Amino acid sequence: MLRFMCLGSGSSGNCYYLGTERYAILLDAGIAGRTIKQILKDNGLIHIPIRALFITHDHTDHIRGASMISSLMDCPVYTTKEVHDGMDRNYGLQKKIPTINRRYLQREEVFDVPTTHFRITPFSVPHDSRDNVGYFVEWQEGSEQVKFCLVTDCGRVTDVILRYVKQADHLVVESNHDVDMLMNGSYPNYLKLRVRGEGGHLSNDECAEMLRTTFHPSLRHIFLCHLSADNNTPDLAYRTASKALTEAGGKVGYQGITLAALARTSPSQLYYLAGESDEILFPEESD
Repeated sequence: MLRFMCLGSGSSGNCYYLGTERYAILLDAGIAGRTIKQILKDNGLIHIPIRALFITHDHTDHIRGASMISSLMDCPVYTTKEVHDGMDRNYGLQKKIPTINRRYLQREEVFDVPTTHFRITPFSVPHDSRDNVGYFVEWQEGSEQVKFCLVTDCGRVTDVILRYVKQADHLVVESNHDVDMLMNGSYPNYLKLRVRGEGGHLSNDECAEMLRTTFHPSLRHIFLCHLSADNNTPDLAYRTASKALTEAGGKVGYQGITLAALARTSPSQLYYLAGESDEILFPEESD
């Protein structure tokens, strides 16, 4: 069974873990490398080799720990050439990725991660970075199969994004801000326009509409990511998404979809992502 944990989600740093008892991958490394290692140690995961690190885009809150993780764990770093070029130009990455550990991906080309059972497909996500990709992750061992999708730092929802989100049973999707909180808040006007623009971030309502459009009965986990500290609350993001899922015919909570707003600066619990042949493990009822 595949395991998922969020190590951090938001402008302070983003990092997501997917792994089995024998190997794992990371999606983004926007937290200090030593902090990533400590979180893995605290959760009993440090002994599991990280086979690959996948980067969505070149902003500091997604790459801060990439070079250290690459060096300390002898871990190749995968992303598009444009993102690698952007990382080279970002002073937030104090040490560059070693040439020997750089790997290049092409958008919408399926990639099999060596010595794992992961298949990764990067796809375009609009954002005001040099380039930005989401990741559609397939994992299969024997009859077990998991389909997982990450979409973050997304200025608008495109047909390409919808195509991959519709296929996934486990989602990490951006729910960055509440529009009223943003527009009536303290951000300067240029920053409000940037956040709301096509190179910015998805609002709670935009995320909810994407979930409403793509809902299907096999959805099991939805993790709301990259929440703004100033223009959102976990409860507001959760309620907006939950309402949309319910309207689409979904059931949120016990024996339904596990919906969670990921914390910005602290790791989540370790979630088990059931494959198609697995018995679904339901959490206990909670608020």
